[in-house]
Amino acid sequence: MDLLDLLISPAHAQAAAGQAAPGGLFGGGLGLLFPLILIGVMYFLMIRPQMKRQKEHMAMLGKLAVGDEVITNGGIAGTVRELGDHFVGVEIADGVRVRVQKSAIANVLPKGTLKSA
Repeated sequence: MDLLDLLISPAHAQAAAGQAAPGGLFGGGLGLLFPLILIGVMYFLMIRPQMKRQKEHMAMLGKLAVGDEVITNGGIAGTVRELGDHFVGVEIADGVRVRVQKSAIANVLPKGTLKSA
């Protein structure tokens, strides 16, 4: 006899005659169906909207032109003065220009937004 047997008595179970095999809701064919449904729901609630936002952001960056008023992810607002493949020159004040990554442009503002602010 083990010391653990003194604290917890061993359980011995025997299936009753004529009783169906355990399976329940997740047994058999439904056992594989539930994870597939979960992955499908996760795709439509999380992955698909993120891909849509990413596609819209890439289209916005593709239409970016010199003279556009933009706001960066850091909250800096300015006017685009230079365009490159990976970097954008943004004028944030008279004679003050910063270079930011093109992907850091969060939004293109309507024309005249910076002058009215």
